[in-house]
Amino acid sequence: MYPRDAAATRARILDAALASFAAPGYGATSLDALAVQVGLRKQTILHHFGTKQGVLVAVVDRSAGELADALEAALSGAGPGFARVEALVRATFRLAARRPELLGLLREVGRLGPPAATRLVEALEPLVERALAFLEEEMAAGRVRRHDPRLLLLSAYSTVIGVATEVEVLRAVGVEPTARSLVQRRAELLEFLRSALLVEGGPSAPSGDGAAPGPT
Repeated sequence: MYPRDAAATRARILDAALASFAAPGYGATSLDALAVQVGLRKQTILHHFGTKQGVLVAVVDRSAGELADALEAALSGAGPGFARVEALVRATFRLAARRPELLGLLREVGRLGPPAATRLVEALEPLVERALAFLEEEMAAGRVRRHDPRLLLLSAYSTVIGVATEVEVLRAVGVEPTARSLVQRRAELLEFLRSALLVEGGPSAPSGDGAAPGPT
């Protein structure tokens, strides 16, 4: 098999595994079924990834890279302060609409726990550290309510992913969310986050190059 063919085969396997791990889930996915789905022999999958756990690791690594790229792109054009939170929420909802299986995988990895969850966290650690620095600076400036920044970040992440992945859950039961319903859900979530995070009457966020680094 030529290198280009091998890369294409790996990509096909990972695409199918991502969709299956996201729903119905890792435990419900067998390598035999995955092989049938992609039109390959089970031994071909084992040749590329060694084990089912090896497939999961590769799916997590690729998905973490895709997620990080999407969030970085959202932050690159965002303004300071809460505008950066808005940019990330919008990016997450775009993924929910266009790549629901990606967010479905995040939920599944969270349910599975280590070692898959640990690997995902480690891959996103640079973005997590930027998020913590952002929250600490916003708290110090009196714009965000005082909380433990790591707990606050975890709570915000869980809320955003939970609301955004309702799209994936609805599709799993045969209900196709509309663009209007997605926009409404996003607006309600942003209003909730704004009320929960921001200090009422607090100082305005800085503008220009002095803006704090954004959350993840």
